[in-house]
Amino acid sequence: MQQDRPAIGICAAHINAAWGVWAQPAALLPYAYIDAIQRAGGMAVMIPPDPGLQTEPDEILQRIDGLILAGGHDVDPAAYGAEPHPATNNTVPARDTVEIALTRRAIELDMPVLGICRGMQLLNVALGGTLQQHIPETLGHEEHRRVPGSFDGSDHDVVLQADSCAALAAGETHHGTKSHHHQAVDEIGDGLVVTGTSTLDALPEAIEAPDKRFVLGVQWHPEADQQSRVVEALVAQARDYRTARGSA
Repeated sequence: MQQDRPAIGICAAHINAAWGVWAQPAALLPYAYIDAIQRAGGMAVMIPPDPGLQTEPDEILQRIDGLILAGGHDVDPAAYGAEPHPATNNTVPARDTVEIALTRRAIELDMPVLGICRGMQLLNVALGGTLQQHIPETLGHEEHRRVPGSFDGSDHDVVLQADSCAALAAGETHHGTKSHHHQAVDEIGDGLVVTGTSTLDALPEAIEAPDKRFVLGVQWHPEADQQSRVVEALVAQARDYRTARGSA
């Protein structure tokens, strides 16, 4: 068995869930994320919303080697100074505030960070950006989320800037993706650049911080695609970060 795997913290949702005879609030994360981290040689560490981490994010960041911001419900528009659109729903402000604090501090530490779908949007908001709250209204189509609750039929390609972090992580500049979202980045956060766009409509699909070790947001779901190398790229960077931190 592989020893001393890099620890990958991944933020979990606080949501009502049902299992067996129980229906209770739970810290929830689709297992595809865990499986993708483990297949890439990492050890997954779930991070539920924890108010203490809002003021002391180092409590967990000192124990992990990389951070993944997972998909989930909409980011609270108050986090980026906007009023909620009627289609914005199921927000959990307590989750947002903790994840924003973790993201900002992880970037300060130059820790590898990967934002997936909602996580890309959260990354953008954490660095001062804003979101489009309902892209079917602005784009005039539902091609990014054809079947609610499923990736069926929502595959599409993105074009990634050559030599960008996104292209290096994906292993190509023309990349097939699995998509499920109704929101998207709007104004780009400080220090971030758009390095990937959809072939459907030029919607931003990848953002990154070029002056950091590895800070990448992707609007698609690499954990749902066993051919994807994106999570593997995050784990590899986390392994290097762990080594560098240990030798400091």
